[in-house]
Amino acid sequence: MKSLLLLTLTALLPALARGASGYIGSEACKTCHADVWSTFYRNPHFRPPAPDKAVTGCESCHGPGKAHVEAHGGKATIVAFSELPPERILDACLACHGQTISRANIRRSEHTLNGMACTSCHSIHKARTPTRLLAKPQTELCYGCHANVRAQFSMPFKHRVNEGFMSCTDCHNPHGAFAPTWKTAVRPRMAQRALANEEPCLKCHAEKRGPFIFEHASVRVEGCEMCHFPHGSPNSRLLRRPVVFTMCLECHNGLGDFGRAGRGVPNPAPGTVSHNLADPRFQNCTACHVRIHGSNSDFYFLR
Repeated sequence: MKSLLLLTLTALLPALARGASGYIGSEACKTCHADVWSTFYRNPHFRPPAPDKAVTGCESCHGPGKAHVEAHGGKATIVAFSELPPERILDACLACHGQTISRANIRRSEHTLNGMACTSCHSIHKARTPTRLLAKPQTELCYGCHANVRAQFSMPFKHRVNEGFMSCTDCHNPHGAFAPTWKTAVRPRMAQRALANEEPCLKCHAEKRGPFIFEHASVRVEGCEMCHFPHGSPNSRLLRRPVVFTMCLECHNGLGDFGRAGRGVPNPAPGTVSHNLADPRFQNCTACHVRIHGSNSDFYFLR
């Protein structure tokens, strides 16, 4: 009999502790918030994050509900997220989500620094997507702020985000990314790194990964954006310029056989340059330099 009484008291202790601190449980919320309650029980936030967590459901985010119920409602008697500044909302969410590495940089991310909070993108009660509790479909959500990117995805040559083949988060981490090694002078816009510390482009374009014996310096140091627009372009292969040789000349604008001096071979005298760019044969650099991203066999990236 004593053991049964002890087990009963042990089971009631969490409830008694909640009552003493003003927590009354989520059942009381149904009376006024039936529209939220009708679907919230299927929400991952309804379930306790850990077996030993005493406070679950609505009160795990909104705080003790006793005073709110006794006052018959009112935002002043509960934690109302619509009244909180962005930093307070972020603190509340990170109380549970602060341990995951994908959100480790959120406090210094561009989104947070520009006054956005978790609820700017996520709808905890009435999410319109089956995953991540997004307030809108991901592309629609991102286009709400990044209208210039929406225009780029309407270009003739583009990554197929609008078609649903890929999504923004395949390349970007909206919660903040670690500082990359490529393009160190200009931090990419929350680009999600691939593998150890590579551009997200290489997750799909693995044949460009290398390492190569003969590296193309601009690829390794400046990154893919040196030659390509990442979202969309009016030029084939998402190139920044319509004619290939004009783009190559942005770097290779010295006299002579582009790069021969780098191998200890002196550049030819003025007037004897072998690459006459007025000749159509030399206006498509990649017709000869086909391994332009890097080569294991030739210094000039030839076949």
